[in-house]
Amino acid sequence: MAKSTLHATSALNGFHQTWDGVELSEVTNKALVSIAVPLKGEAQFQTAMKKAFEADVPETGASSFSKDKSKQFLGLQKDQLFAVFDREDDYPTSVISEALSDKGYYTDQSDSWVVLRLQGIKCRKALERICPLNLHQDVFAINEVARTTMEHLAAIIVRDDKDSFILMSPRSSAHSFLHAIETSVKNIS
Repeated sequence: MAKSTLHATSALNGFHQTWDGVELSEVTNKALVSIAVPLKGEAQFQTAMKKAFEADVPETGASSFSKDKSKQFLGLQKDQLFAVFDREDDYPTSVISEALSDKGYYTDQSDSWVVLRLQGIKCRKALERICPLNLHQDVFAINEVARTTMEHLAAIIVRDDKDSFILMSPRSSAHSFLHAIETSVKNIS
C-alpha cells in the first residue's frame, strides 16, 4: 500500500498581491484561540490573565497585550475573546490552557478563520467600499477590534498600525472574502 503524507495548507495558499498604495496578504503564521469566561468567573479569569500574561481582559472592541507583546487578546463580546500569537506547533490551545488553567474554556480556531492583512496609504479607501464601520483614524484607533460584515460575509477587523488592518473571516468563505477585498482594491486603483 502506498504511503501518503498530509500537509497543512493555508486557506488561500499564502496569497500576496500589491497594487498602487495597497498591499493584501494572507497571514499564515498565527495561532487563534477562542477563550470563553465561565459564568460568574470573571474575577478569577482577570486574576489569571494578570498572573499569566500581565494583561488585562480587554473590553469589547478593544485589545490588550501580554507584557512581552507576544500575545494579543481581542475583546469580541462580553466574556469572549480571541488570543492571537505566533503559532509554534499543532496545539495552540495548550499555550493558553497551561497559562490560565481552568479559568476559561479554550478552542483552537487557527484553521477555522482566514486572516488577511490589508495595508498601505489607500487601504481605508478600499475598506470604505465594503465595510460599514467608520474606520477613520480618529474613530477606529490602533488595536481596536470590531465584528462586522463585509459583502454579506462575517468579519472581524483589527487596526494594527497607522495604515494597516487585520481582517478575519470564516475559512469556509475565504475565497469569497478575498474576492470582495481584491475587487474593492482594484476599483480604487
